[in-house]
Amino acid sequence: MEKVNNKWIRAVLPALLIHCSIGTVYCWSLFKGDIASYIGKTVGEVEWAFSIAIFVLGMSAAFGGKFVEKDIHKSSLIAAIFFVAGMAGTGFFIYQKSLIGIYFSYGIVMGIGLGIGYLTPVKTLMLWFKKQKGLATGLAVAGFGLAKVIASPLMEKLLGERDNEGILVNATNIYTMFYILAGLYLVMMFIGHLLIKKPAGYEEESVQIQGFSYRKVLKNKTFIGIWFMFYINITCGLALISQEKGILAFIGFGAIGLVSSLTAVFNAGGRIVFSSWGDRLKDRNSIYKIIFISSITAILLTIVFDGINNSIAILIIALLCIVNAGYGGGFSSLPPLLSDRFGLDSISTVHGLALSAWAFAGLTGNQLSAFVLEKTQSYDTVLYVIMALFTIATLISIFVVKPEKVYLESEELNTKEERVAS
Repeated sequence: MEKVNNKWIRAVLPALLIHCSIGTVYCWSLFKGDIASYIGKTVGEVEWAFSIAIFVLGMSAAFGGKFVEKDIHKSSLIAAIFFVAGMAGTGFFIYQKSLIGIYFSYGIVMGIGLGIGYLTPVKTLMLWFKKQKGLATGLAVAGFGLAKVIASPLMEKLLGERDNEGILVNATNIYTMFYILAGLYLVMMFIGHLLIKKPAGYEEESVQIQGFSYRKVLKNKTFIGIWFMFYINITCGLALISQEKGILAFIGFGAIGLVSSLTAVFNAGGRIVFSSWGDRLKDRNSIYKIIFISSITAILLTIVFDGINNSIAILIIALLCIVNAGYGGGFSSLPPLLSDRFGLDSISTVHGLALSAWAFAGLTGNQLSAFVLEKTQSYDTVLYVIMALFTIATLISIFVVKPEKVYLESEELNTKEERVAS
C-alpha cells in the first residue's frame, strides 16, 4: 500500500489528471466558429461563452477557497461534476441552438468546475513537496497549459473533415464531440478524485481556517501588490497572445501553426522552469522581476529594430515565446509566493482570492489589444502599451511586494492567543 501512498501517485498524478482535463477550456478557438455556424450566430456573440467561463473560473476560485481548504475530496468531486456537466450541457444546448444555454453551461457551470478544479490540487502538492513547492505547482499548472496541445488533435479528429471553405462536412459532430469529451474527462477527473490525498499525519489547523480574516488579506498591501502584478501579467500575456496570428500574418510568416505549437510549449515550459527556479532563490518575488524584465527586454528589442515593420521573424517569434513563458510562469509561481508571504495553512483561500485577478484579466486582456489596434492600426502601439504595463508591474514587484511574512488570523483570535501565552 505504501507504494501507492507517495507524492507522485497522491499529488502529481491527480493534479495532472484534473488540470489536463480543465485546461481544455483553452481549446475554445478550435471550435467557436463551428458553434457559431451551427446555431446561426456570429462568432462575436458566441465568444462571450469563453469570457464568462474565465470570469467565473476566477470568481469561483475566489469564493471557493475555504471550501477547498476544508475537504479536497469533496472539492475534487464537485469540480468533476460541474466541469463534466458543463461540457455535456454545452453539447445539448448546441443541439438546441440556444446561445443563452451555451453561456450558462460552458460559461457558468463549467466555469465553476474550472475554478474549484484549478485550486484543489495546489495545497496538496505543496504539502507533499515542502522543499520544492515551485516545482510541484509548476508540474500541475503545466498540465493546464499543455492540455491544449494534448487535446487539440483529438478534437480535430472528433470534428471530422472540412470542405474547401473550412466548414464541417458533418455539422452534427460539433455537439457529439462535447458528449464524448464529457465522458472522457469524467473518467480522468474521477480517477484524480479517488487518488488525491494529503500526506499522512497532516491535519488541518482548524484554528487557522476559522480565524482567517478576508478583510485583513484584502487590505494588505503585499496582497494588493501581488494581485496587481498577477493581473498585469495575464492582461499583457492575453493582449499579445490574442494578436499572435495577426502579427505573424502581417510580417508574412507562413508557418503560423508551427509557431503556435512552439509558443504553447514555452507557455507550459515556463510554468515549470520559473516556479522551480524560484525554489532556489532567497525571495520568490524575484521570479516576477525576471519575468517582467525579460518581457520588457524582448519588446524593447522588437521596437528598437522595428521588428514588425521590417518583418524580422526571429525577433517576433522570440518575443512571443518569452512572453508566453512569462505568462505561464506567472501562474505557477503565484501559489508558492503566496505561501511564502501568508503561510501554507490558508493557501487555498488566499490563492483563490488572488485568482480573481484572472477573472478580470480575462475580460480585459484581449479587448485591450483589440481596442488599441482599432484606434491606431499599429501593432507597435500595442507593444508600447504592453511594455508600459510590464514596467508598472516591475515597480510594484520592487516597491510594494514586501518580503515579510504576513499573519492572517483575525484580531479576536490573536488576542485570545496572546492571553493564553501570558
